[in-house]
Amino acid sequence: MNKSIVMVCPGNSFFVINIVDTLEKSGFNVIECEADIEEFELCKAESEFVIYYIEENIKENQDFLVYLKDACLEEDKMLYLVGSKEELEMALDVIPVGLVARKFERPLNVGDLVETVKKGVNSDNRKKILVVDDDSFFLRTMKEWLSGKYAVTMVNSGMNAITYLARYTPDLILLDYEMPVASGPKILEMIRTESATSDTPVIFLTGKSDKESVMNVLALKPDGYLLKSMSRSELLAAIEEFFIKRKNIIK
Repeated sequence: MNKSIVMVCPGNSFFVINIVDTLEKSGFNVIECEADIEEFELCKAESEFVIYYIEENIKENQDFLVYLKDACLEEDKMLYLVGSKEELEMALDVIPVGLVARKFERPLNVGDLVETVKKGVNSDNRKKILVVDDDSFFLRTMKEWLSGKYAVTMVNSGMNAITYLARYTPDLILLDYEMPVASGPKILEMIRTESATSDTPVIFLTGKSDKESVMNVLALKPDGYLLKSMSRSELLAAIEEFFIKRKNIIK
């Protein structure tokens, strides 16, 4: 294995050197950078796996925490946090817990950290979900709610979804029913007429729960529909139930 991982850390303290050395002996290529927006911007493309070794001045570095949160949301990075109990609590005030693959409290068992990261790298078997919606706030909410359990990609228009589907095949598409330019029904029609995507399950997202609206949605024969007013727990339960039922059908 020669997998890259970005490690955000302070200078070369004994603990940081120990972690980097152990990771490299386990086959990782470690890209180190400071908790600095410009420096992380240059390094983040090197890997989808990030370890943030939190330092004591976290209170003075809130801007970086916000930037790190946004990068993990938008680019689907798997984030591991290392810090004291207090530092972890402060970090999680900014970074939603759903974005964190795992947190490690100091004093740290380096072997545990390395084995956890190795498992994440070697067996990222999360279902892949494409969320299509023109509402940026809703997209970010969905990303926060679903990330960790699922590998989530977000696009803000139907045509961007079609472009994405020309290269990638998600396990599920969550598609906004009402969108400008290319509506949800139109995008569903395009998905169903392409042989490469015709079998990809599509669940509509709708803000309307009245009987007539629901019947209009179901008349298009999607694989289901979800109300945008659902809570996080309700949404996760509905998606998990969908994958369980689909697995049983395929069997």
